[in-house]
Amino acid sequence: MDKVLTLTLNPALDVATRIHSVAPEIKLRCAAPSFHPGGGGINVSRAICFLGGQSSAVYAAGGHNGAMLTQLLTAEGIDNCPVEIAGITRENVVVYEESTGLQYRFTMPGPALSADEWIACLETIFDLNPAYIVASGSLPPGVPVEFYGEITRYAREHGIRVILDTAGDALNRAIGKGLYLLKPNLRELELFAGEAAPGERQIREAGQRLIAEGLAEVLVVSLGAAGAALITSADCVFLRAPIVPIQSKVGAGDSMVGGIALGLARGFTLVDAARLGVAAGSAAVMTAGTALCRKEDAWRLYDEVSLS
Repeated sequence: MDKVLTLTLNPALDVATRIHSVAPEIKLRCAAPSFHPGGGGINVSRAICFLGGQSSAVYAAGGHNGAMLTQLLTAEGIDNCPVEIAGITRENVVVYEESTGLQYRFTMPGPALSADEWIACLETIFDLNPAYIVASGSLPPGVPVEFYGEITRYAREHGIRVILDTAGDALNRAIGKGLYLLKPNLRELELFAGEAAPGERQIREAGQRLIAEGLAEVLVVSLGAAGAALITSADCVFLRAPIVPIQSKVGAGDSMVGGIALGLARGFTLVDAARLGVAAGSAAVMTAGTALCRKEDAWRLYDEVSLS
């Protein structure tokens, strides 16, 4: 199996709790909290682990929260490579309201990274010599907006494939640098294309035009409950997601990227790697709260993902 590395510059310690109802101006007494590792790349590594694979998670970690994040990842059996920073790793809070079934997610900003700290993250990545780098999530303050673009450029020069899952200027600055795979949703594809893509023909045409313009070699366009479109310069395949009971959509995107990365690392064809991604994303929505995909669900659903 090829080596997969995930990068998370802005990870989080996720704190989850429950309460009967949320109301203003009063003291809200919550249930005992549970703690979970969080952040885009970290969740991709967790999804890969839950699917039966392995990856190395590189992430910035600082303070008590950073130490707890490392402990949690170690307990889950994930190969982790924390880069120590002076700031304190952020903490996010998820509150489930029992009276309504609603979930409230409070996301905090991350600490700023110094130049020495983000350079140390770069050095750690390339010292590990992976075949695939999954760069996922937002950039914290202090990190240049060109960061993902420079990773992509360096990786391409050294035969490493980059899978990027981010948005905004950090993504825009990586375009044209040699991205291997990008996972936009339909709305993001339309924004890139500058036009609506209401049907399969328009999705295919928009995707292939963007590939020709250098957006990435491969696009896996998430279509929500409908599945995904796998687009290359030569082909477009629509992967139909199986119908599953929905508990929570949180974590579906990271699970999908994890499934794709694991499939590629195991030598699957692009189509089969994308099938595993769709299956993992579908499995994630079957779990409650912030939980990711379960191995038994994902591999069962893998056989149910149809192609057109």
